[in-house]
Amino acid sequence: MSSTPTAATGSSVIPCLRYRDATAAIDWLCEVFSFTRHLIVPGDQGTVIHSQLTLGAGMLMAGSVRPDHYGTLVKQPDEFGGAETQACCLTVQDPDAVYARVISGGGTIFRDIQDESYGGRAFTCRDPEGHLWTVGSYNPWA
Repeated sequence: MSSTPTAATGSSVIPCLRYRDATAAIDWLCEVFSFTRHLIVPGDQGTVIHSQLTLGAGMLMAGSVRPDHYGTLVKQPDEFGGAETQACCLTVQDPDAVYARVISGGGTIFRDIQDESYGGRAFTCRDPEGHLWTVGSYNPWA
């Protein structure tokens, strides 16, 4: 059996998002959510072909919206009235601090911060391009 990533070494599931202004989105994700740039592959005219952003043992891949094969399968939230078919969930130590950074960084709070019945504290927001994020302190691995 081959070795696969774990919670201690890295996630086996990695969300992939596209942004119209991927450079600005990466900056926002790093400043507001505290992602770290692991790999950035620049494209022409300020676009991003591919990026890998890490947070703890997790990773997010992000790139610029473009009309390639994959791009024809992925739509942006504003193309569907802000609707999403999935959302990213971040586990953080201090969701109140992230909540404050989302507000000051131009994100939109969709569900206010609250204590959860199953443990932890969380809120739901949209990033500047409308992608939906739930951020909280509940750790499903614990």
